[in-house]
Amino acid sequence: MRHHTGRVEVICGSMFCGKTEELIRRVRRAAIAKQAVQVFKPTLDNRYHVQNVTSHDGQNFEAQTITEPSEILDQLKPETTVIAIDEVQFFSSDIVEIVETLADKGLRVILAGLDMDFRGEPFGPMPRLLCEAEEVTKLHAICLICGEPASRTQRLVNGEPAHFNDP
Repeated sequence: MRHHTGRVEVICGSMFCGKTEELIRRVRRAAIAKQAVQVFKPTLDNRYHVQNVTSHDGQNFEAQTITEPSEILDQLKPETTVIAIDEVQFFSSDIVEIVETLADKGLRVILAGLDMDFRGEPFGPMPRLLCEAEEVTKLHAICLICGEPASRTQRLVNGEPAHFNDP
């Protein structure tokens, strides 16, 4: 059985459920506690601002953009004790080994990402990351049709629900 000296926390759920907002909340609390924090996000996440992770409600925190998971180790500062990675589902499976390495170094690793795609299938490296986590927080959006909690992401193509086989 594998045991980290650090800690892996995964924040997951559908789109618009508040994953990035929760990641920012945890990172801000760590910074208030004088913990050295580094935040990373994939280069392809350019929704709001290139140098920040930004929630849909406008909250943000400075982040470094990376293309490959190995860049996290290259950019890791010696004083860092907390690593946060947003939109982690977009990274290759190499992210799992990087997260394990960081946790084995005693770091707190906070991850946020979609656990499922619009088909309801596991998204990228998320299943393995969920297995590595000491803590999993599953958030739910609010359905804009009925107002109930929503655990799935609805993908739209030209304003209509995507078909299962759409790319």
